[in-house]
Amino acid sequence: MLIEKDSCSGCGLCLWYCPGGAISLKDKKAEIDKELCLECYVCLKVTDCPKGAIKEDPMAYEFPRSVRTYFSDPMAYHKDTLVPGRGTEEVKTNDVTNRVKDGEVGVCIEMGRPCCGSSFTDVEKVTMALAGAGIKFEQENPLTYLMEDKEKGTIKEDVKKQRVVSAIVEFTISQSELKRIVSKIQEIEKELDTVFSLGMITTLEEDGSIPIKETLDELGLEYRPNAKINLGLGRRIS
Repeated sequence: MLIEKDSCSGCGLCLWYCPGGAISLKDKKAEIDKELCLECYVCLKVTDCPKGAIKEDPMAYEFPRSVRTYFSDPMAYHKDTLVPGRGTEEVKTNDVTNRVKDGEVGVCIEMGRPCCGSSFTDVEKVTMALAGAGIKFEQENPLTYLMEDKEKGTIKEDVKKQRVVSAIVEFTISQSELKRIVSKIQEIEKELDTVFSLGMITTLEEDGSIPIKETLDELGLEYRPNAKINLGLGRRIS
């Protein structure tokens, strides 16, 4: 994003809306730190700038800076997946796609939220650790398209310099592998300079119970009682 200094009145209104803390006042004019800017468009869409000084950066959709836009603006469509937002449809359409099957756990690690953002250097620490543990990443996730080597979990060099609101590491494992993989995630957590949310997706047992609940309790993981549920109204794609 850009701020036209000639138009800016220095009111400071936009500072309160930037989730990346990229806007500051200097010599009574607002300016954007290009390294901290996430290209999320919040300042443009939400701030009612009295002078109309906030403008779109023409480089926002030029690679590699476009990575910031696609992973930070929920209304921007990823050109590889054609899905808006940071990840895929995940469990939301599982009754149709059957991506996560009986006996499996779909795992998503959403890095950066709620408002501190994440560098792809931190993302790579997670993906490399998981790749070393034998994880195969979800091909349809936009993050996977940014990997230099999917077997090693490395991120393309020019992408590692970018920061985003959040990025989601997504994969599927068997339920029997859950303890081992969560332990690996807990190990790498200590090395990260950001936060992440850990999401898990399963089919339900015949009695409606969650098959991994006991394992989560053993791991000492706290989880919310509410969840996204497929009602089975969709028709399975053959």
